[in-house]
Amino acid sequence: MSKPRILVARAIFPEVVERLAQHFEVESNPDDVIWSPQELAARLADKDGAFTTGSQRIDAALIAAAPRLKIVANMAVGYNNFDVDAMTAAGVQGTNTPDVLTETTADFGFALLMATARRLTESEHFLRAGKWTTWRYDMFAGSDIHGSTLGIIGMGRIGQGIAKRGAHGFGMNVVYHNRSRLSPQLEGECKARYVEKDELLRTADHVVLVLPYTPASHHTIGAAELALMTPTATLINIARGGIVDDAALAVALHERRIAAAGLDVFEGEPTVHPDLLTVPNVVLTPHIASATVPTRLAMANLAADNLIAFFDGRGPLTPVNQPAAMRSA
Repeated sequence: MSKPRILVARAIFPEVVERLAQHFEVESNPDDVIWSPQELAARLADKDGAFTTGSQRIDAALIAAAPRLKIVANMAVGYNNFDVDAMTAAGVQGTNTPDVLTETTADFGFALLMATARRLTESEHFLRAGKWTTWRYDMFAGSDIHGSTLGIIGMGRIGQGIAKRGAHGFGMNVVYHNRSRLSPQLEGECKARYVEKDELLRTADHVVLVLPYTPASHHTIGAAELALMTPTATLINIARGGIVDDAALAVALHERRIAAAGLDVFEGEPTVHPDLLTVPNVVLTPHIASATVPTRLAMANLAADNLIAFFDGRGPLTPVNQPAAMRSA
C-alpha cells in the first residue's frame, strides 16, 4: 500500500521532515520558496495532506484544485489563513498547535510590554546615532510596570500567562475583557478582574491584545477605542494583524494620544503600514512571539503529530474544525 503524499509548504526543521518521511511520501521546501497561490495549488494537486506555517491561504479555490487533500496541519496556534467553513464543507480537516507555545509567547508579550513602557528601542536608536552627549532628568523617562494596571483583551491561555506574570511578578492590578468570563478559580489564579472593554481602555496603563482574529474582531482597536485610552497608556499587540487599525494607531502615536505601542503583528504582514515606520514611540518586531528553538520545534512536531495521527486512524490531536464527512478522493 502506498504512503499518503504530504506537502511541506515552507522550510522547517530537517529532523521533522525526516520524521514525516518515515510515514509519508514528502515533498518539502528546504529552500523556503514563497509559492504563489497558483503554485501552491499545483503542488497540492496530487497531495493527501499539507503542512503549513500560517502564511498559506487554504480556501475554496485551492481545495477545488487539490481533490485528494484531506488534512492541513498549521504550525501555528492561529489559523486565520484557513477558510474553515470551506474546509469543513469540503471534508478537509484543519489542525493547529496550541499549548506548546503558551509560555514562550507570554514571555515575549511581557518583554514587549516592558520594552515599550521603558522606551528601550527608542533609547537604543538614540544612542547608536551618537546623540547621547549629556544627562537629563527626563531623558527617555517611560512609565512604571510594577504596581500599574494591566488590561488584557483576550483571556485565553496566553492572556492568562501574561496576567500571572503581571500580577505575581510585578504586583500589577490586572483587569481583562473576554468573550466569556473566566471561572472564579482561574480569575483567582490570575488575580484578574473582568470589566467591559471600554472601562478597560479608560483605566489600563498597559493594554495587551491576545485575542484570535475573526471577522468579528477585525479592528477591535480603532480610532474610537484609541481615543478612550489615556495619553500615558501603552498598547501591545501580539494577537494578529487586523485586530488593530494600524493606520489609526500611527496617527494616535504621531499625535501622542497614547504614549507608545509594541507590535509583533501587522495588517497585511510582512508589509508594515509605512506611517508606523516614521514614529519613534513604537517597538516593532517581525511576528516572533513564539520564536525560541525549543518552542518552534515543539510546534513543528505537533503539526507532524497531527498528520501522523490523522492518517493512522487515531484522528487529529488538535482539530480546529469537525467535518461531517471526510474526503474520500
